[in-house]
Amino acid sequence: MGKASKTSFVCQSCSAVSPRWAGKCAACGEWNTLIEETDVAAPPGTGLARARKGRVIALETLRGGGKEAPRFSTGHVELDRVTGGGLVPGSALLIGGEPGVGKSTLVLQLAAKLSSAGRHAIYFSGEEASAQVRLRAERLGLSDAPVALASETNLASILATLEGGKRADLIVIDSIQTLWAEAIEAAPGTVSQVRAAAHALIRHAKTTGSTLLMVGHVTKDGQIAGPKVIEHMVDTVLYFEGDRDHTYRILRAVKNRFGATDEIGVFEMASEGLREVANPSELFLGDRDASSPGAAVFAGIEGTRPLLVEIQALVAPSGLGTPRRAVVGWDANRLSMLLAVLEARAGVSFTGQDVYLNVAGGLKITEPAADLAAAAALLSSLSGVAIPRHQVHFGEVSLSGAIRATPLMALRLKEAQKQGFRRAVMPAQAEVETKMSKLTLRRVTHLRELADGSLPCD
Repeated sequence: MGKASKTSFVCQSCSAVSPRWAGKCAACGEWNTLIEETDVAAPPGTGLARARKGRVIALETLRGGGKEAPRFSTGHVELDRVTGGGLVPGSALLIGGEPGVGKSTLVLQLAAKLSSAGRHAIYFSGEEASAQVRLRAERLGLSDAPVALASETNLASILATLEGGKRADLIVIDSIQTLWAEAIEAAPGTVSQVRAAAHALIRHAKTTGSTLLMVGHVTKDGQIAGPKVIEHMVDTVLYFEGDRDHTYRILRAVKNRFGATDEIGVFEMASEGLREVANPSELFLGDRDASSPGAAVFAGIEGTRPLLVEIQALVAPSGLGTPRRAVVGWDANRLSMLLAVLEARAGVSFTGQDVYLNVAGGLKITEPAADLAAAAALLSSLSGVAIPRHQVHFGEVSLSGAIRATPLMALRLKEAQKQGFRRAVMPAQAEVETKMSKLTLRRVTHLRELADGSLPCD
């Protein structure tokens, strides 16, 4: 008689295991995320089954020069930038994004580009039939690309196809949540199924030297679903961001074992697919109305790339007992702190005023250096005086009201000068070679100087 299967309840948000069902996960606090799953033997090929006695591994020292991982170009400059210079054979990448943002379009264009360059690319579609993928390829003008295409969700069939044919340079799985293993009694997309599928595919990629690219769904919070354990298993995690109301898309690296993190690539959604944007600053500043109060240009840094973006603010009298504080593209807590500093240290009160802050183009900014630009936009909207058209801002505001220096200031000034700006409001403690910059530098030591309008000029 076989051993009876043991059931447990697994949280689909944090993968915590509970012996009994509960409405709320005790580990992460999410509601209605515990799903019953059966603990059975791991499917063949996942490496989770009990193995024979291992072999003795030869140990090495840290001494000796290491070689840089070999790469091959994707054919897309922006994608090469995000991945750190190209794709590494044997690596596993995970790309996530909201539905309709363009994930399938991006991976299909990548597979077509590599296959047209002579590399073997295999595309497994679990969400669409092969005919649907071919229709998309026809719309994008990629029908002639020699991409090997299949519509399959069975993990064993996918592994058998990969192991029985020619070694693939690129394997695309769209998406990982649709795959299922027969030996696991759980629905596709659950923690057990996703973990087993990802582990088996990554093991195959590491063994054969193929590059694995998996597409992942995101939750309502914008995190890759199914769960976070997938991000720990792969080498690179990419988030594809964008708003359906805007044509631009941003590919952001949040984890990269072979390159820098927080790097971004900018694309534009067109009728022929995703098109690379060589000058993102011009894209985000193209529709700017410099004559309107409440708009300030921030010279920011995304990864290693300087980027100019407009921060818009609107301060209006409030008819509510508690004025509204709404922010899009920035941290709401950061806005509350900035308003408190303006009132306590600079004597500018926003009591009785509704405050709205927006980053133009839908871009999300997390850099503290945006404090000074946000403060300038708020003061401009409150006073009704527009900021000079050819002026940029950057600097971090402390709780004392002092303006702190930010990194990579030379790159910010160089990008501003490249885009035709003539003045820069920046921290006074910044060490910048003034002879190298043709901009007029206005150095600020305290937020009070910005509020009073007394900005000393170099």
